[in-house]
Amino acid sequence: MQATLKTKVAFQGVGLHSGAPARLEIHPAPAGHGIVFRRVDLTPAVDIPALWDHVTPSKLCTLLDDGKGTTLSTVEHVMAALAGTGIHNALVTVDGPEVPILDGSAAPFVRGILRAGIVLQNAALRAIRVLRPVEVREGDAFARLSPADHLEIDFEIDFTDAAIGHQEKRLDMANGAFLRELADSRTFCRQADVDAMRRNGLALGGTYLNAVVVDGARVLSPGGLRHSDEAVRHKMLDAMGDLALAGAPLLARYTGHRAGHAMTNRLLRALFADPAAWTWETCSPALENRLPGAGVAAYDLAATTWAAA
Repeated sequence: MQATLKTKVAFQGVGLHSGAPARLEIHPAPAGHGIVFRRVDLTPAVDIPALWDHVTPSKLCTLLDDGKGTTLSTVEHVMAALAGTGIHNALVTVDGPEVPILDGSAAPFVRGILRAGIVLQNAALRAIRVLRPVEVREGDAFARLSPADHLEIDFEIDFTDAAIGHQEKRLDMANGAFLRELADSRTFCRQADVDAMRRNGLALGGTYLNAVVVDGARVLSPGGLRHSDEAVRHKMLDAMGDLALAGAPLLARYTGHRAGHAMTNRLLRALFADPAAWTWETCSPALENRLPGAGVAAYDLAATTWAAA
């Protein structure tokens, strides 16, 4: 069955790159609505569907575009939270051009959604089943979707900074795994990258409290890491949010090697460009129980060390 929130929930923060105050609200929506973002700071307000074909390529975040010049950036964390809690229908209002970064992870969004409550709707849920491998590459980086009976994410990163280094992780995303394993992992960057971005008018809202900042072997953010492999976990979180822009749950294994937002979007475009690579499937109760948001509860998030704080 499709699902939405029982009541609206609001979040207040700043945009990671703009540094401007930002308020986001997630509202219940009827069955078949999907996830839609609304820029309420504009007159009239502008709606942008949370879909792969409304993404403008960006290396630093996931940027949605209505096709007429209105954009909304940094949607990946709230999209990951919606997918991870099994929300299929919602209207997400934002009073500016950027989603608030909050603590740099998806945990605050997840916590708010769980607090608002989740309600099942009297409408069948359809998933997208990947039928054959689809892959995109750029240099030695690649992203791939392969057939699977449920969503799996397999990610590998390799950074010269000793605080990150080489990390890889694979997870079956069923039954609350997103909440337990990924939701509280924060975005990360190198101090040199922060300095460069700020010289170019970016990362103005970034702090050591809403991102993991490293410098060689040192972790500069207070309290250190939430997980020893927090960096690769956050890359998996980002992939979860970017894959949610398919518009329905994916039955596939996602493999990413040094992949990012733009590459994951290219992968979705390659998938949907090949009608023989995918099909719609109406979810049976057994299949619904294998989806990421099935049966999630507050204790799934509380099971992490940091997200319950």
